[in-house]
Amino acid sequence: MAEHARAHDSKRLGRGLAALLGSAPEPTAAADPPPRSSQRKAPIAFLRANPRNPRKNFNEGEIEDLAASVRERGVIQPILVRTAPGAADAFEIIAGERRWRAAQRAGLHEVPIIVIEASDKDALAIAIIENVQRADLNPLEEATGYLQLMEEHGYSQAEVAHILGKSRSHIANTLRLLNLPNEARALLASGDITAGHARALLALPDPDAVARRIVAEGLTVRDVERLSQAPAAPTEKAAPKKLLDKADADTRALEKRLSLALGVKVAVRHDGERGELKIAFANFEQLDDLCRRLGVAVG
Repeated sequence: MAEHARAHDSKRLGRGLAALLGSAPEPTAAADPPPRSSQRKAPIAFLRANPRNPRKNFNEGEIEDLAASVRERGVIQPILVRTAPGAADAFEIIAGERRWRAAQRAGLHEVPIIVIEASDKDALAIAIIENVQRADLNPLEEATGYLQLMEEHGYSQAEVAHILGKSRSHIANTLRLLNLPNEARALLASGDITAGHARALLALPDPDAVARRIVAEGLTVRDVERLSQAPAAPTEKAAPKKLLDKADADTRALEKRLSLALGVKVAVRHDGERGELKIAFANFEQLDDLCRRLGVAVG
C-alpha cells in the first residue's frame, strides 16, 4: 500500500513540476492540478535561502555579471518561493537563489516572486529540476540532491528518474560519483575533471592519483578508461587462476548458450567441482535488461 501511494505521488509530482516549469502540455481534466501559485513583488529582506538547496557553490564572477544585468534590467524571471516554515511573513527560496543574491548585490529593495504551496520533498525536487535544467549544479551537487530525495523521502532510483525526467541509468551513474575519494571529489566539484573522468576513475584502485594525472597531463576520458582496462601485475595469489581459466569444449559451449540466453557475455570457470560464473555488462541499460530476463525487480 505504501509503495503504491509513493508511486502515485511520484507521478503526481512529476506532472505538477513539469506544468509549473512550463515543460509539459496543459493538464487535462483527468490530470492532477499543479500547485496553487501567486505572483507579486516582495521586499528582498523577506526572502531567505533554503538550507537544503542542492546547490552549494556560487561562482562570484557569475553573480557579479548577473548583478550588472539586474541593475540595468531588474530581475526578469520571478523567484520561486514558499512560505517559510514557522514564519508567516517570510519566504523560503525554492528556485532562484542566484537571482536573489545578485539582486542584493545590485541594491534592489524588491524582487518578483511566485509563491507556491510545496512540501519539503516537492520543494527539493523543484530545486533539483530547476538547477539541472540550467546546468547550475556540479555533478556532486546533483548526486547529493538525488540521494536526498531517496533517503529523506523514500523514493527509489526509478521514481527519482521519473520525477526528474532522467533515465534510471543516469541517476545510478550520478549517484556512483559519491563513492569517489576526497581529492577526486574536490577536483570534480571545481570542474578540473569532468563527470566522464570521474566515472572512469571509479574503476581504478587509486582514483586520487589518477585524478592528479588528469589535471597535470590533460588525460582524456578514454585515456583513463584505458588505464582501468590495463592488466594488473601478476601476484602470488593469481597463480590458482591458471587452473580456472582452462575451459574445455563443453564449458565453452555452455558459455555460448548462457551468453545467448542472457544477452551478455558469460564466463564459466571451474577446477573440479568448484568454480565461478561471471556475467559481464557494458552499461546500466544492459544490466536492466539482464535483470528483466532473470525476473529480478530493479529500482
